[in-house]
Amino acid sequence: MCGGSQWDMARQHLPRTGAVFLDPRGEDRSLRVTWHHDQQLVVLSLWRDNVCAGTFRLGADEVPDLIALLRRGLDESYDAARDRIERLDRPSEAG
Repeated sequence: MCGGSQWDMARQHLPRTGAVFLDPRGEDRSLRVTWHHDQQLVVLSLWRDNVCAGTFRLGADEVPDLIALLRRGLDESYDAARDRIERLDRPSEAG
């Protein structure tokens, strides 16, 4: 790669109505999400080394269900983290 971060490379060909999410494993892996309003769908595409490895088309009417699922998962993750912190902060009952 000549002079550019992974983020810069991933954003080069992204339509204005989308976003890129970088995989924490690195290796130039990313998820691109693009709206196609004219077709009433969202395309989720998996990329590696700037090559599309696969796509999934999600109808616009199904997007709220996906958002709700992600929101529930995030809420549960926060609740679990809060519970762990509270357990660590409690004084030991063994004394």
